[in-house]
Amino acid sequence: MTTNDNDTLSAALARHAIELPFEQIQELDRYCRLLWEWNTKLNLTRHTDYEKFVSRDMVDSLVISRHLGTSERVLDVGTGGGVPGIVLAVCRPDLDMSLCESVAKKAKVVEQIVAGLGLSLPVYHRRAEDLLAEKTFDTLVLRAVAPLAKLLTWFHDRWGAFDRLLAVKGPNWVAERQEAREQNLLKELVLRKLETWPLPGTSSESVLLEIRAKDAS
Repeated sequence: MTTNDNDTLSAALARHAIELPFEQIQELDRYCRLLWEWNTKLNLTRHTDYEKFVSRDMVDSLVISRHLGTSERVLDVGTGGGVPGIVLAVCRPDLDMSLCESVAKKAKVVEQIVAGLGLSLPVYHRRAEDLLAEKTFDTLVLRAVAPLAKLLTWFHDRWGAFDRLLAVKGPNWVAERQEAREQNLLKELVLRKLETWPLPGTSSESVLLEIRAKDAS
């Protein structure tokens, strides 16, 4: 697959056999342009062309989407530039989507991107574990945020505030799982591998992990 300066989002989606309604493609294109404009001022993403956006951000987001039920209350933890939360909000308008970002500058930019897209989407400038002391969700989604052991430490006392955690991980996830086990962080939890898919440009795979408390599984 090759891309050039004349590439379009529609073409990149077609190369990856992704079909979306025209209105969603338009909205995602606007999102890309806003994100990339802000990215010149603040490091939000390394995926600054349509091919990278589709092959990484869109593919990951759509895998997550396949495992979310209708009208689920979803919190995107550490949203950064808005992936997967904004992509999910556009492609799955039925979801009750919220974004959480602890870095103030990024949270403010995401708020402006959301406003620019006309989305009704709360953006919390909070640490997720602090937000979960006040609000509840069905599912937390995380992508490129932190190793499993760190994530599970953050949310150790917050399992009453959400049902499950969905994390996109790379090929190092097995080592991360072992580290979490060695720290006794999975003792009361159930971890399942839901789906794998190719990691572009490598011979490795990405994986979507689901983690629940044992009494909720």
